[in-house]
Amino acid sequence: MKKNRLFVFLIVFMVAAGPIIGGATAQTEIEGVCMITNEGGRVNDGTFNTLTYDGMLRAAEDFDLETTFIETVGAADYEANFEICVDEGFDIILTVGFLITDATFEAAQANPDVLFVGIDQFYGEALPNLVGLQFREDQGGFMAGALAAMMTESGVVGGVYGQAIPPVVRFRTGFENGVRYIDPDVTALGAYIDDFNDPAGGAATAEQYLGEGADVIMGAGGPTGSGAITFAAQQGALVIGVDLDEYFTTFGGGETPGAENIISSSIKRVDNGVYDMIAAAVDGTGFPENSLYVLEVANEGIGFAPPNEADVPEDVTADLEAILTGLQIGEIMTGADPVTGAQLGTIRQVLEASGDFGIMLDLYEAADLLDRLESPGPITVLALTDETINAALSSFGITQDALRSDPGLLSTVLRYHLLSPAIYGRILSTETTVTAANGANINVDVTERGIRLNRSATVTTADINAANGLIHVISRVLLPPGVG
Repeated sequence: MKKNRLFVFLIVFMVAAGPIIGGATAQTEIEGVCMITNEGGRVNDGTFNTLTYDGMLRAAEDFDLETTFIETVGAADYEANFEICVDEGFDIILTVGFLITDATFEAAQANPDVLFVGIDQFYGEALPNLVGLQFREDQGGFMAGALAAMMTESGVVGGVYGQAIPPVVRFRTGFENGVRYIDPDVTALGAYIDDFNDPAGGAATAEQYLGEGADVIMGAGGPTGSGAITFAAQQGALVIGVDLDEYFTTFGGGETPGAENIISSSIKRVDNGVYDMIAAAVDGTGFPENSLYVLEVANEGIGFAPPNEADVPEDVTADLEAILTGLQIGEIMTGADPVTGAQLGTIRQVLEASGDFGIMLDLYEAADLLDRLESPGPITVLALTDETINAALSSFGITQDALRSDPGLLSTVLRYHLLSPAIYGRILSTETTVTAANGANINVDVTERGIRLNRSATVTTADINAANGLIHVISRVLLPPGVG
């Protein structure tokens, strides 16, 4: 049962951690792309429709593709719009918004020779001709929270959120952890509103927070969040938008009162994601095997908008850029589960919860290193299951008690399984050597079986997230130079 729990956890995580390009495509010769907006959407409405359109046009220019778009009037038109794109022979169909998720999946099933890209969509089943774009909202929220903490004068900030679905939970957890990253003494208020289309409710919540002393408000919940930041900005508070640069949408490019108080927006670069997936289809690389492409800081899918009219000191912007870089290279972790958005435990807590790493944790305690697994980090742990350690001890002809009796040797071996900072698998696979916490190098190469360390141990599961770093499960014990 313990292994089953770990297996389920890892599968869920792998879905969220980002794609492994190489899935099959329906075809390799791409000539045309057809875009279908969400209900009532237009390609110039300043929403995900506009970003999707921009990404399509950029790809069309680079790859000499024919394009068209259909602006959906009502939900009843989706089926007919799909038929138009298919009947006119377009090779790729782009659809926008989570409300069209089911229709996109059904169309992909019915048309296996056509490729489908769904923006802000997640599918319970993978298809070789289908990919949904999802986002690391926790990273955008983290940067927004850090900015709020750097800009507050009252020591109180607030977040107004829509329904508590995973993307919104990711925003909130990231925001509140970003606040704590800058200053744990800053109070972060927050509440979910069970309606994405309630700007009055958002404004009322913002008003409440202003009354409680908040002077920076982030809104993450469609029109509800936009209603919150519009009200707050017009009362003189600083505000932060999400998804697009709300200076140009919610605040009309400076025409709406309060525009001078929007200090940034957490940006989802849908245009880059659309471009990436069209490029993958054109060059034959193919869609991700799990039908999911996660936009994050590392692939330039998450960013932040400039302050526009707002008075944000240059050193604050520079610090925010440094945080973005830290998220990109693994020196900073958001502390949010990239799937559910829930607050993550420390590396020690994650390993304890799995039930498969008890011996390793006992050995860390014997070597007086257990605190390293709960340190702020971020660090990377090359984790060994009970089965792997028992096999190694049997091979060496020693017992656990004998190993514990030499804490110096034990510490050297265990620190050889610690890296700093958090090194994601995609980065580790590009290295030839990495330096462990004991100062010794570990050789890295990539084989058909995956990432290999010291030509002996294989990374069997990569990128298990924790609040203070990453865990890579490896197949064999690594012995540092001079040991063995």
